[in-house]
Amino acid sequence: MTSCADMKLLMHGLLDGELDAANALKCDEHLAACGACAAEYESYQALRPAIRTGDARHRAPDALRARVLAALDAASEAPAGRTDGRRAPPGRAGAWPGAWRRWNVAASGLALAASLALFVAAPLRGPDLTDELVAGHVRSLLVDHLTDVRTSDQHTVKPWFNGKLDFSPPVIDLTSAGFPLVGGRLDYISGRVVAALVFKRREHVINVFIWPEAAGGRPGSGPEATLREGYHVLHWTEGGMNVWVVSDVSLPELQTFGEAFRTQARS
Repeated sequence: MTSCADMKLLMHGLLDGELDAANALKCDEHLAACGACAAEYESYQALRPAIRTGDARHRAPDALRARVLAALDAASEAPAGRTDGRRAPPGRAGAWPGAWRRWNVAASGLALAASLALFVAAPLRGPDLTDELVAGHVRSLLVDHLTDVRTSDQHTVKPWFNGKLDFSPPVIDLTSAGFPLVGGRLDYISGRVVAALVFKRREHVINVFIWPEAAGGRPGSGPEATLREGYHVLHWTEGGMNVWVVSDVSLPELQTFGEAFRTQARS
């Protein structure tokens, strides 16, 4: 059972949909049993729409507004560089009439308010897919959840996914190519449960995330390489599947892995 201390660390990840399936389930079980953590989680949930709709906006007091306008009027009546409070001579450059200064401040305030309104009204943006995959890779290393089924036997890993997913991911062993299979697990990416295959390259971990391509998607593409936060990400679609590979191995090694994986998956 997840402790309250662990729940506080995982709560924001659960709120943003960033936890893997196993940790998300543990958090749900804890929230169902712990009223204090459930109340705190509900307060965070309520905060998000409040920020979007502007209910969290705070209007400055009228007295403060009056003092600011009075200070601006006084500044507009003094010449540049003068601090003794004496009025500027009529027609002196840089001496703005008080009404003009107030209009300018009001216009600036309206522009700022409009910018803040656009910011507040905009929906909160979560991490993009590549960031989410890298986070899933790092999370698997940090929380000791690298595999749900730990074996190098592909004929054990593939049947393990049966009944846990609504698709059948390709599971292969690349030991002969220098990338032994370690096992597999379930992960949670972009609102759905996906398959994660785990390979090794010396002491480096390679996570392969797999889920079906959306209807009407590209018939086949890639591989496309990206570098994100020091991790290489390789992506391709083939056979109706999205395949994303994340690791800290060098890009040439990861490309070699990708080619070996694609070749073996086609055979």
